[in-house]
Amino acid sequence: MTTPAPYAPSKAFRLASVAALLIGIACYLIGLFNAQMALNEKGYYLIALLYGLFSAVSLQKCIRDRQEQIPTSNIYYLLSLASTLLAIILLVFALWRAELLLSEKGFYGIAFLMSLYAAIAVQKNVRDSQSITETVSSPSTQVYEGEE
Repeated sequence: MTTPAPYAPSKAFRLASVAALLIGIACYLIGLFNAQMALNEKGYYLIALLYGLFSAVSLQKCIRDRQEQIPTSNIYYLLSLASTLLAIILLVFALWRAELLLSEKGFYGIAFLMSLYAAIAVQKNVRDSQSITETVSSPSTQVYEGEE
């Protein structure tokens, strides 16, 4: 498997990804703050979001490491995949059982998925930018003192 040549993401895409992440998280949190539910329910929804964000970024990193032929263990990959799926299932189950309006359930679901997607896009942009920087300043092209 060959690694494709890295391309730097455009500034517009980087900004759109960060904006989508911030908007998704902000909408989710504002909806959670204004919700008429018990504090422990709000905590559950908050932890579901944080767990989902962490697991999605971890899964993206693991997949990217494998594409770049950086060694990763199968157990880490499977745990990341299972964690991402579990976070989504936990939120879906909570929304299914919640006594909320259908529009509120949809709001939380869309904000959650938008945040996960945006977190993955931001992580990908960071890795793409790092790949470009590392390619440009690889050790074989650097000149060290005394080697001139």
